[in-house]
Amino acid sequence: MTTTALTTLPQPRPRTGAAEWAGRGLTTLFALFMAFDVGLKLTGLPVVDATMATLGWPAGSGRIIGVVELACVALYLFPRTAVLGAVLTTAILGGAVATHVRVASPLFSHVLFGVYLGLVMWGGLWLRDARLRAIFPARR
Repeated sequence: MTTTALTTLPQPRPRTGAAEWAGRGLTTLFALFMAFDVGLKLTGLPVVDATMATLGWPAGSGRIIGVVELACVALYLFPRTAVLGAVLTTAILGGAVATHVRVASPLFSHVLFGVYLGLVMWGGLWLRDARLRAIFPARR
């Protein structure tokens, strides 16, 4: 009988208390921001099209991106598919970073904003999910 690599990892202690609540807080913060972002994109406000045009995206692309973001964040919020949702959302955030690099946006406020969001998203998931902590343990 063979064992897989995941079954041989040391089992992390379950998080309780402050760490669990911090993970939920980070996840909530990320979800609220993304809900606001998706909401703006799905409304079709003229400011969304203007902003997208400034970034080099055609008119109407905000809605499509908003639908994709909504699907990815929904996957992230459902515990069974949270890691898949985080990976897909990371891809979207990477596209945002690349877009801002291409149009020479300011580094810390625009280019790295997707990185900041990704850190909040993955940090919240890491604090909430013992399986993820087993794969990526914190070293003392």
